[in-house]
Amino acid sequence: MVMERHYGMDWLRIGAFALLIVYHVGMVFVPWGFHVKTEHPLVWAEIPMFLTSPWRLTLLFVVSGYASRALIGKMPGIGAFLRQRSGRLLWPLLFGMAVVVPPQTWVELTTQHGYTSGYLHFWLTDYFRFGTLAGIVMPTWNHLWFVAYLWVYTLVVAGVAALPVGARAQAWFDRAFGGWRALVLPALYLVLLEAVVFHRIDDTHDLFRDGVAHLRYLPAFAFGFGLAGSRPVMAALARHWKAAAVVAIGCYATLAGLLIAWPDFSFPGDASVLAYRLARHGEAWPAIAALIGIAETFWNRDSAWRPMLTEAVFPFYIIHQTVIVVVGYAIIGRGIAPGAEFAILLAATVAGCWAFYLIGREIGWLRPLIGLRVAKARASATPRGDGRLDPADPRWRRDSRAREDCA
Repeated sequence: MVMERHYGMDWLRIGAFALLIVYHVGMVFVPWGFHVKTEHPLVWAEIPMFLTSPWRLTLLFVVSGYASRALIGKMPGIGAFLRQRSGRLLWPLLFGMAVVVPPQTWVELTTQHGYTSGYLHFWLTDYFRFGTLAGIVMPTWNHLWFVAYLWVYTLVVAGVAALPVGARAQAWFDRAFGGWRALVLPALYLVLLEAVVFHRIDDTHDLFRDGVAHLRYLPAFAFGFGLAGSRPVMAALARHWKAAAVVAIGCYATLAGLLIAWPDFSFPGDASVLAYRLARHGEAWPAIAALIGIAETFWNRDSAWRPMLTEAVFPFYIIHQTVIVVVGYAIIGRGIAPGAEFAILLAATVAGCWAFYLIGREIGWLRPLIGLRVAKARASATPRGDGRLDPADPRWRRDSRAREDCA
């Protein structure tokens, strides 16, 4: 099924990755583990982090599932779809593990584990050990775990779609999640999964030892895949987004109140621990449902910036955490106030991401390594007299390439 493009979901994907970048800058300042840390972590910074922490990654898998369904409709078959997705995901993953991620590991070893050798020595002699150093597995994918999981989930969902039952699965999805059930059923599932049954706190990012995360993210990806073909469920999310937003805000307010009363998770008893778990995991799906409903209701319109931003999202994701860690390593410990450190890190990260994308998209061999399509052969310049932009003009090629890469 060839689908009409949903610009609202494009904007939601762009916004979700932008929030992820801001969140990872914030990781430098909270007392949680990260590759580089400020000298004086701020306990209060945990409160704004929890505005997006419960749902940001699940949302990314939902919108990725939606985009995958939109793309599969443009392909001649499941095999062609899997070849395309494998190339677009695995090459950036391998390139990222070999080139982009190692500076993060070196900074972490240097600042937190007493490693004394320089970066070049580390990269040439220690990083590709296929073992551990100071308990850190190398080579590693760090933040690129999302790409590995996304590829595996793509294989699973595409395999189901290729089965005879795949044609009936959409009708089942429409019935199962129509109306109020689009809000309630996923919310109940996530609360039962993580607040009641498993009490999950953190993902391991180990593909083979991250079972609870798979129980969360694979259904989210499948939901996005089904949502892309379901007008009834999308209409339900659009109809109920206000109610979902109220629930999400209420859960976040509860969570913030608990952390104000007992900073750094120092809860006094089982009742407060249970309230924290219910608020944290209860916030997740209502926030996602509200954002999808808002995207359907208000954001489903195009803009001159959307094609470029949609294309830039993946390169931004690949490079952003390395920029954060390297710049953080350069400025931390120099007597800069935390607020100024945050501003410098955020500005440097945005600038570094743009530079990585704008330069990388012009280098043919680098494009597939940073998640962009291989550039097509360029036609020779031919003059035009009608005042329109010639297809051989670099501006036309750039805009056309961006339009092609939106999926």
